[in-house]
Amino acid sequence: MANTTQRIGWIGMGRMGYPMAERLLKAGHDVSIWNRTRSKAEPLAKQGGKIVDRLSDLADIDVLFSIVATGKDLHEVYFGPSGVLAGSNKAPPIVVDCSSISVDESADIRRRLAERKSDFLACPVSGNAKVIKAGKLSAVASGAEAAFRTAEPLIKVFAPRGVSYVGEGELARVCKIAHNVMLGVVIQNLIEITLLTNKMGVPRHAFLAFLNNGVMGSMFTAYKSPALVNLDWTTTFTPELLRKDLDLGIELANEMDVPMPVTVAAREILQMHFGMASLKPDPQKYLDMDFATLMETMAIASGMKLESENKPVPTGLEN
Repeated sequence: MANTTQRIGWIGMGRMGYPMAERLLKAGHDVSIWNRTRSKAEPLAKQGGKIVDRLSDLADIDVLFSIVATGKDLHEVYFGPSGVLAGSNKAPPIVVDCSSISVDESADIRRRLAERKSDFLACPVSGNAKVIKAGKLSAVASGAEAAFRTAEPLIKVFAPRGVSYVGEGELARVCKIAHNVMLGVVIQNLIEITLLTNKMGVPRHAFLAFLNNGVMGSMFTAYKSPALVNLDWTTTFTPELLRKDLDLGIELANEMDVPMPVTVAAREILQMHFGMASLKPDPQKYLDMDFATLMETMAIASGMKLESENKPVPTGLEN
């Protein structure tokens, strides 16, 4: 039986953080929530969430979770002038971060938390909001094993497909960077082959149904298929965040003398997408859309004009 007596803190109510915290609440856990924009967290109060006004209100809980956009954001919410640890000697005994940040940023945060006798678990996740709601999120974790074993049942509430413990330090960050490098390479190739078959006369929905029903299909290709078929660019992950992660992967590869020519090529193609965005009436609004908008850039390069096929496409995530 789950230990629902632990006092849990949660920082971050973005596309991922909200449904992850919601699963903990639905499982009966005591969750105190902070978000920069309070209104985004307030709907969870109806489900038992305790919305706090100050990050410092989370300094004395048992396990603190966070999921924010960047390492800079994470540093600010932990150590900033109004952060969790500001003006207090208290610190959560276990801090679990599910953000995607660099190895160096994570190591620095680990060191600073250790000075406050707080165990830090790097615990990035794989999926998006739809994956979370379908109960198919997975996670990878690194840090002190004793801390991991304490937090593991909580992590499994929002990542029921499982959490892989990979060892001490920042190894989970390395795994997540590698994961997102693959994301960038796979979306690029998926777009290329979809456009190739489409230009030769195959409806996109028909080709992707064939692909997803075969050995090369995956959860990822299935849940991105509706976007590619119907040109639905509802944001799950932005081109800017993907570029950041490709850069982190290439940087690690250079440090370790591991050649990654396919990744480098995918990164340069993504950069072309940023150049094309500059021609849009509102470039930033366009770049805030889903990274699958890369299909529009590749269609232009292919001499194609895309139109929605207006077809219902199974994602494998239906409840």
